[in-house]
Amino acid sequence: MSKESTVRLISAEGFEFVIDYEAACVSNTIKNMLSSQGSFTESELGEIKFPEISTPILEKVCQYFYYKLRYTNSTHDIPPFDIAPEYALELLMASNYLDT
Repeated sequence: MSKESTVRLISAEGFEFVIDYEAACVSNTIKNMLSSQGSFTESELGEIKFPEISTPILEKVCQYFYYKLRYTNSTHDIPPFDIAPEYALELLMASNYLDT
């Protein structure tokens, strides 16, 4: 994958997730950050820092992006997207912020 086709999402602890641009754009917030006009760090470097989102939560968010890409408009049975109960509240807050 070329640098332009990937995005780096950085968790509060500094862990970096390199994901496809298309997957990142499942989030309207990320899509807007990456496509904004002007010289913003996010659009120039293709990286976004999330100081309020922990590594395990951001990892699950990235997994969801790929899950949504794969199963949107699917005509087959869609498997459940499992979420551990202890992450439910944090994931809800992250998904609200990310507009997913």
